[in-house]
Amino acid sequence: MNCIIIEDQPPAQRILKKFIEDNGSLQLRATFSDAIQAMEYLKSEPVDLIFLDIHLPKISGIDLLKSVPNLPPVILTTAFADYALESYEFNVVDYLLKPFSFQRFVKAVSRVPVRGSVEQLSPEPKEVSLAPREIFIKSGYEHIRVSVDDIIYIKSDADYTELFTSGKKLLSSEPLRYWLETLDTYQFVRVHKSYIVNSAKIMKVVGNQIYLQEQIIIPIGRAFKDDFTNRFLT
Repeated sequence: MNCIIIEDQPPAQRILKKFIEDNGSLQLRATFSDAIQAMEYLKSEPVDLIFLDIHLPKISGIDLLKSVPNLPPVILTTAFADYALESYEFNVVDYLLKPFSFQRFVKAVSRVPVRGSVEQLSPEPKEVSLAPREIFIKSGYEHIRVSVDDIIYIKSDADYTELFTSGKKLLSSEPLRYWLETLDTYQFVRVHKSYIVNSAKIMKVVGNQIYLQEQIIIPIGRAFKDDFTNRFLT
């Protein structure tokens, strides 16, 4: 498949180029730092797939989806989970939340319809499976509604878990394993046998410690160090 990248951040461009090269089934035709240049290119050069960032100069990725009909299949790549539901109104192939792994990249590409296939010629509405953006946390006899993006980290404590948001701690009877199965594993990362962190809240990493928002420090467990390093620090 021929593809293009629309992404204004050089580090993100480099990661996508490396993943495209390693994938083997993709041929990168061009890379653009803004959507307007890409729109001009697409007028004369057909492609099979677009990797599209949301936060771009001049016009955003969402505005591009709104303004240009009959775009080739699009995989969105962004550091912000807020646009997931809106983006699927435009029938995007997948929504990659930065930082994403090569395995997640391959899974997204595998969803692109092959040119000339029945799926592409006669598309049917698809039920999109998304991790929830809001959840109800059972705490004692209460069910408390929480925005997933407000969660900073989750800590296992004996037979229950503690979910920490800005200025608030909620106790849940669910084990840590439940949150790993429920939440988006590309946003929520297990970094220790007792901790899951929201990767969007990471401010810096020093040695074996993660510094989150609100001056929170979380240890990185030895068993989780290599996976965390490969996903976030390389």
